[in-house]
Amino acid sequence: MSNRVSLVISISILLASLSLGGIVLGNNFSALSRENSPNFNVNVDADIGMNQYNLIEIDEGDNDEETQIILILHEFNFTSVGGKIVNWDFGDGNTASGIQVVHQFDQPGKYLVSATSISTSSVDADSLVVTVHLTAHAEVDNMECECAPTAKDTIIDLVPITGIISIAGYLTVEHDGSSESCSLRNPLQECHLRVILQRTQLGNIVMEEVLFDDTFRSNEKVIDFILNDITFEEGEGIQLRLETDQLRDWHKPNADWEITI
Repeated sequence: MSNRVSLVISISILLASLSLGGIVLGNNFSALSRENSPNFNVNVDADIGMNQYNLIEIDEGDNDEETQIILILHEFNFTSVGGKIVNWDFGDGNTASGIQVVHQFDQPGKYLVSATSISTSSVDADSLVVTVHLTAHAEVDNMECECAPTAKDTIIDLVPITGIISIAGYLTVEHDGSSESCSLRNPLQECHLRVILQRTQLGNIVMEEVLFDDTFRSNEKVIDFILNDITFEEGEGIQLRLETDQLRDWHKPNADWEITI
């Protein structure tokens, strides 16, 4: 009789451990896991998303403009099929639970999103990869001549991220001021623009390339730039520097670019 009671108690303990998700089984519980089970899978509404970055410098009449940055994050909608209790790991340090979840990624990149479904009989898992790019726009204060009393640098930070990325975009400068327009100036008074692409490390310039250094007689000048598969380490950056040599030049710079992974 005592042997029968012991057997019943042993079976009860085993069933209880299974219902609690394998607390007693410990590492051996992984034997119940089925990666990419045909009975459980995850999906996303779009595996590529685009975050939006907007920077506007507000002219306050001095050289200390207020900078306003607006960041709009792409929203991914993830769903699971065949699971009951589903836990998600988005690969960026964030997690969630639910059959359907929504997530936004703060930074561009490629992310491995995994989901695990737990039941009393098994642990099923599935995963997928999503890619986040960045589209950006910057509207900065008027560029000024270095010889002017209020001379200041005009810098546009292209906000790169660590890893291998590509950056493509264009810079537009438009006549903006009370002086005569660029198109009406004589050859000796043509508007001037110098655009320098600078790579930085911990805020120090370590490399630069002149993209444009010439005069022009149009009210709008567009300069394209592209960098393919460039590696950025922690603390490294890249920026556009705008200069002019003429005191009478007043131009409003705008830049649009995309960062792709």
